[in-house]
Amino acid sequence: MATTRSAHTVWEGNLLEGNGVVTFDSSGAIGEQPVTWASRAQEANGKTSPEELIAAAHSSCFSMAFSNILNKAGTPPTKLVTSADVSFQPGEGITGIHLTVEGTVPGIDEAAFLAAADEAKVGCPVSQALKATPITLTAKLA
Repeated sequence: MATTRSAHTVWEGNLLEGNGVVTFDSSGAIGEQPVTWASRAQEANGKTSPEELIAAAHSSCFSMAFSNILNKAGTPPTKLVTSADVSFQPGEGITGIHLTVEGTVPGIDEAAFLAAADEAKVGCPVSQALKATPITLTAKLA
């Protein structure tokens, strides 16, 4: 079954001095989040950015894909902790994404863990959507 998730942003003002509010329509789980150019290109100061939202999407998608790959191999994870760092350079855009994962996976060796992590990095739907962006990975078996 296909699904569609929705969010919307209301932006007021010009790029550098304006501000917006992102609303997560499908779930309502996060509530309204403020966004500004400064929160994107400088310090966050309590506001989000498109890159932070991409990082959240990518870290959760990767974790789901990795968990599924490990489970199908007969070594379901006890715990996966994934972070995504999305680099943004004004004038260039998103220049790279680095995923970091540490996993507790009983019954797996390091080589199999690393291979499964790489498979998840390449195959998760968010990675697929962002495949024009360099994506790197650091994986560690706990």
